[in-house]
Amino acid sequence: MRFLHITALIAALGPLAACSFGTLTDHLNPYRIDVRQGNYVDQEMVAQLRRGMTREQVRFVLGTPLVVDIFRNDRWDYVYLFTKGHGQPEKRIISVFFKDDVLDRVAGDVQPGDPQAALQTQRGERSRVIEIEAPAKD
Repeated sequence: MRFLHITALIAALGPLAACSFGTLTDHLNPYRIDVRQGNYVDQEMVAQLRRGMTREQVRFVLGTPLVVDIFRNDRWDYVYLFTKGHGQPEKRIISVFFKDDVLDRVAGDVQPGDPQAALQTQRGERSRVIEIEAPAKD
């Protein structure tokens, strides 16, 4: 009976002995979580921006910026990094520019909702200037 157990153990471990550790670990695929870092800004949020908005209004729409340059207080950068468990990281950067403490322009790459802009993103045209409307005059 004992001989039968030892023989079964050797038969089961035989194929593993022929494998090197590297080839064995190549077939293992551990779970990796998706990691999101920074400020998520989408096209709907950018569409709410209007030229002439105050800093507080921009902060209300987009949230607190991840990067505020102390040497240039006329620019806020919203950085977002998404790393899928086994994929390449996706990085988005939105820059908001102020003139005289009001919103002047927005630049960067946004994951747009419209198909035309999504096609541009697929072609590699990641950075673009986003046109924002001036506030309506009453």
